[in-house]
Amino acid sequence: MRKALRWLLALTVLIGTLGSAGAATAADATGTDGTTDIKERLLSIPGMSLVEEKPYTGYRFFVLNYTQPVDHRKPSKGTFQQRITVLHKDVARPTVFFTSGYNVSTTPRRSEPTQIVDGNQVSLEYRFFTPSRPAPADWSKLDIWQAASDQHRVFKALKGIYAKKWISTGGSKGGMTATYYERFYPRDMDGVVAYVAPNDVVNKEDSAYDRFFARVGTEECRDRLNGVQREALVRREPLEKKYAAYAQDNGLTFTTIGSLDRAYEATVLDYVWGFWQYSTLKDCDQIPADAKNATDDEIWNSVDTIAGFSAYADQGLTTYTPYYYQAGTQLGAPTIRFPHIDKQYIRYGYQPPRNFVPRDIPMKFQPSAMRDVDTWVRHNARRMLFVNGQNDPWSAEPFRLGKGAKDSYVMTAPGMNHGANVAGLVPEQKALATARILDWAGVATSSVQADPQAAKPLAKFDAKLDKRDMHREQTLRP
Repeated sequence: MRKALRWLLALTVLIGTLGSAGAATAADATGTDGTTDIKERLLSIPGMSLVEEKPYTGYRFFVLNYTQPVDHRKPSKGTFQQRITVLHKDVARPTVFFTSGYNVSTTPRRSEPTQIVDGNQVSLEYRFFTPSRPAPADWSKLDIWQAASDQHRVFKALKGIYAKKWISTGGSKGGMTATYYERFYPRDMDGVVAYVAPNDVVNKEDSAYDRFFARVGTEECRDRLNGVQREALVRREPLEKKYAAYAQDNGLTFTTIGSLDRAYEATVLDYVWGFWQYSTLKDCDQIPADAKNATDDEIWNSVDTIAGFSAYADQGLTTYTPYYYQAGTQLGAPTIRFPHIDKQYIRYGYQPPRNFVPRDIPMKFQPSAMRDVDTWVRHNARRMLFVNGQNDPWSAEPFRLGKGAKDSYVMTAPGMNHGANVAGLVPEQKALATARILDWAGVATSSVQADPQAAKPLAKFDAKLDKRDMHREQTLRP
């Protein structure tokens, strides 16, 4: 997935298990009643260590390291430190297990489900994203089962402290991560809320994306975007000279992808996808209306603003090597066509994930991985909510539910992009989704149980705490 799928945030933590914690109260957070302080309880978990504690009104926020086995099938074969954060409110409240599928944010943040249930939040950094990377790195141990097993161990370790209901969540790759966790450990969570989670079941069949780009937004907006993208390739020679100067000024190199020329085309081909992933229809007026008569600087600035010319330099790729590795081994990545661009202007097309991973890391695609997850979701989903965005390219291949699914839902937020959420759903679906999340978390009032349309988030919106940190991911294409 490239600039359109580096998506969204994560967390990781703990190992081992705790004994029964017994009844706990909000006073446990401060220890003012003589009970053990929450920090001491967390650090009493075998393998858990403190990185730092940051203050936030109404919460305790901890950044932690947790000792995990490199291989959950062979725990004796080495360990690594996985980073997690804990946003602690009260052990008497439900807990939301958040993953971005990427690095974990060490700034206090609250996911939408955490606000809805007014609970605690545990956030996990995905394995192999630094600093949560084994040394030396055995990349064969980076797969969806190993990552789900990381979450399982963290949950088992923390359940002794946070004994109430648990909900897992995440957006984009984080939504995929929450779904895979549910597939492999369906008894851990009491509910799942997966946002804008792509479901690339058959990696080589991507016609859904072509249909999406043929009708998304308005014809005028599509024509503007297509015009700029085409013109950027028509003017390849002068704009690549500008790119070379830009690379020299910023110390950018292109060893992994192979050349500046490949990086330039990859960035330009991300342009339309990147717009719809992160912008909305009202932003179309910022796109040059007459690309053929636009200046070189206008074309360059539009592509750079939306797709980012540093993305395919070594310096831009390095952070996301674990993502590209997974896209090329299990997750799959989209390939789209460009009917508005003459063939002579496209030299490489959508390049595969293999082109974005250093050659000394071996990769082999496993086509059965996503088929297995898709089949399981269709027939076994329980208490799962998938929220998609109408104008989000990644929602073109969504998860679907079959007859075997129970108390599970797929909802689409009209006009929304890769930041689609429950708040953006139509009123009836918004209320239903909120009611189900409250019920799964064990905090739905009797009035909400009687009338789901009465459901509302239990915590007030906090502009700082509830800021959505959305990864500017890239659109990988195999």
